[in-house]
Amino acid sequence: MNGLAGQRNTGNAIIEIPAQSEPVKYEVDKKLGLLLVDRIMSAGMRYPQNYGFIPRTLARDGDPLDIIVLAPFALERLSLVACRPVGLLIMTDQAGPDEKVIAVPIDAVCPATISIQRLEDMGDYALNQLRFFFEHYKMLEPDKWVTFEGWGDVDEAYDAIRNAVAAFRM
Repeated sequence: MNGLAGQRNTGNAIIEIPAQSEPVKYEVDKKLGLLLVDRIMSAGMRYPQNYGFIPRTLARDGDPLDIIVLAPFALERLSLVACRPVGLLIMTDQAGPDEKVIAVPIDAVCPATISIQRLEDMGDYALNQLRFFFEHYKMLEPDKWVTFEGWGDVDEAYDAIRNAVAAFRM
């Protein structure tokens, strides 16, 4: 993904928040390279899947491009995992457009996700769980909101990655 802007390939994700961990939003501090507690989430909701970012990218919100990594287990904070995109979660929040790539570990890392090639392969329950979480996790925070805009397919996920890689290089 990152560094492979013109190719349909795999790439890396850095996990900031493991699946089902406590309701604390972490982000990597760009200057220090340390994990920063961004906020304790008022809604008390746990991230339904592993959450992090794609290194060497710059999304439209000014941060590295967000990524949700589906796996049967929680992945350790700050772990680097080779992934392949399967789709895109498209949202808008109080700061503007907010896209999140949805990916799975590459087959050699996690054979359990081989059958997930696109969003539809995840099943309605998993998609609804992601949508519900991201529509509500900021609900009790003053002046914060999220609107679900839709799902993007694999091609749209690669477009978002290419755009974020290009923005990072500028």
